[in-house]
Amino acid sequence: MKEDLLQYSWRFGLFDHSNLKTQDGEEIKILANGVINKNAGPDFLNSKIKIGDTIWAGNVEIHHKSGDWLKHNHEKDSAYDSVIMHVVYENGTVIKRTDGSIIPCLELKNRISTNFIENYEKLIQNDSWIPCESHIGKVDDITISNWLNRLLIERLEDKTSVIAALLKGNKNNLEETFYQLLANNFGFKVNGLPFELLAKSLPLTVIAKHKNNLKQIEALFFGVAGFLEQDHSDKYFLELKAEFNHLKLKFNLKPLDVSIWKFLRLRPSNFPTIRIAQFAELIHKSHHVLSYILECKDPKSITKLFETEASNYWNTHYHFNKESAKRIKKLGDTARTNIIINTVAPFLFHYGQIKQLENYKELAIGLLDSVPPENNHIIKNFENLGIKTRSGFDSQALIQLKSNYCAHKKCLQCSIGNKILNQSTKN
Repeated sequence: MKEDLLQYSWRFGLFDHSNLKTQDGEEIKILANGVINKNAGPDFLNSKIKIGDTIWAGNVEIHHKSGDWLKHNHEKDSAYDSVIMHVVYENGTVIKRTDGSIIPCLELKNRISTNFIENYEKLIQNDSWIPCESHIGKVDDITISNWLNRLLIERLEDKTSVIAALLKGNKNNLEETFYQLLANNFGFKVNGLPFELLAKSLPLTVIAKHKNNLKQIEALFFGVAGFLEQDHSDKYFLELKAEFNHLKLKFNLKPLDVSIWKFLRLRPSNFPTIRIAQFAELIHKSHHVLSYILECKDPKSITKLFETEASNYWNTHYHFNKESAKRIKKLGDTARTNIIINTVAPFLFHYGQIKQLENYKELAIGLLDSVPPENNHIIKNFENLGIKTRSGFDSQALIQLKSNYCAHKKCLQCSIGNKILNQSTKN
């Protein structure tokens, strides 16, 4: 009997409650199982249990064997003096508090359904894509929907830890932090880091001095990115290079090594040159992007901001000095959705947290609910199992489910797993 399964059985009362007695034969009546403790100390807090004629309020500790109390050195820790009941699968050792008083013990051996234990073992031992692959289709929609709602919040909270760290490094400058995160997202997975380095090497304060001149903004971005260190005879390239040579001296800018940018195996529309040009256009259109977003009252206004396209030169180019068939280089729907899901919504949620403004957290959630779901193997596999995705809200929640629960077989911490296991006790 694994300890986490024993904790689960206690938490949800999944054991035979008839004729419960301590090791000394005193009658036990459980009035409140308590709240699971995820920090140091006893496993369950604020429990209430009637032992004999006395009602006790305190904490509960769970172990496979009663002797595990000594293995964990709890007898030397006064934090465990608050334990009113030691719940074990198998009892065999008398356990005392630091003052020498005996802690009542409840043994659950032979009280937990063998069917329940077997179903749990089958879940965590199978090699399916997710442990409950053959059962999830039988779980009701309300259970799944409620769990996905919680998972979405959990995923947003996980992402805010990354934002908080970057914000701290930027001395709590919200605009600069958002600008750097947005740049990273424009590079997607392949060029995310080069884009982030570009943003960190070219502060918004520099761009702001030239916010009304797109050519100068492009010169700054392509120059710091290292592309203007090359030699080409292209007229537009030479114009940008001349601009950058002046701005480089003025602001003491240092170009990155152009070799950090990746083109291999990318579609031409995703080349870093095109993404930089689109990013330059976005910053030119609204160099205080975060301020604009914070003033928006609805998801549509935010989404519209990212309907950006590269300047005219790039309609006939993917590289400097190499002309191509004419094509307007708009930021595609998938790219915009990716930016909304991975940068804008998490940042709005974090802003709502640090400012204690619920409307921004609600806007973040509404934003995710307004964009299409992601299209990746995780979402496709869940859809094959009958789990439908309507929006980015659902796809983000499902990614959290797969990554943080299914991949680690945390069925006991998952509401879907709980439902399946609880049903097994009734069969």
